[in-house]
Amino acid sequence: MSHSVSVRCPACRREHAYSPPEYPCVCGAPVAVPLLAGADAVLVRHRSWSDAWAEVPCGACGEPGHWPQPEFCCPCGATVRLAAGAAAADPGATRTTRRGPFRPLTIRTGDDAVSCAAHFLRWLGFGEVETASPHPAPGPDLRGPAVVGLVDASTVPTGCAAIETLWLYAMTEQRTPVAFSLAGFERGARNRADELRLALFVLDLTGTPQPVNDAADAVLHRGAGG
Repeated sequence: MSHSVSVRCPACRREHAYSPPEYPCVCGAPVAVPLLAGADAVLVRHRSWSDAWAEVPCGACGEPGHWPQPEFCCPCGATVRLAAGAAAADPGATRTTRRGPFRPLTIRTGDDAVSCAAHFLRWLGFGEVETASPHPAPGPDLRGPAVVGLVDASTVPTGCAAIETLWLYAMTEQRTPVAFSLAGFERGARNRADELRLALFVLDLTGTPQPVNDAADAVLHRGAGG
């Protein structure tokens, strides 16, 4: 939660308590534009697109974002803007740079695809990921204390029903859902995954998962620490 600061309106000289609003990052963490300590508030007389936004990375996952500049309307009618400062990163957040390079597992069979996806999730920091054997259709192929995973090794794109089923398992068990597919995802499945913020990865035969939506980018960047 952002802290309240005392701000004097440059027009009427009234004191106001101001708390910067918080906005949701793609990873789900709240982001507040930090205030520059000791800077004076200024009147907004003319607006421009570039002046109205501040670029601030998320303190949880490090993802950069553009957010409205911290400002408020005084009862006297003046629009007051505060100078944005630099954001502090969360020292407990997991970063891609703290991991070694991912070493893919070549995929020749459906079981190889499941093993590769499990290996990738462990690399991301999801510990104790286990594969389900035999395949528990329509349940998850992968399970860990903080993650459930779907691995579709078929030759047709993964559909919306599989994504919704995975999401239901994840919500029931309070775990992060991640879906992998060798043939990609149907448009409806991608749209539904975006709505649910469910990470989608495409696997190639070299065993290198590629993110295909914003949720997957966020998981790849922050690992299991988000």
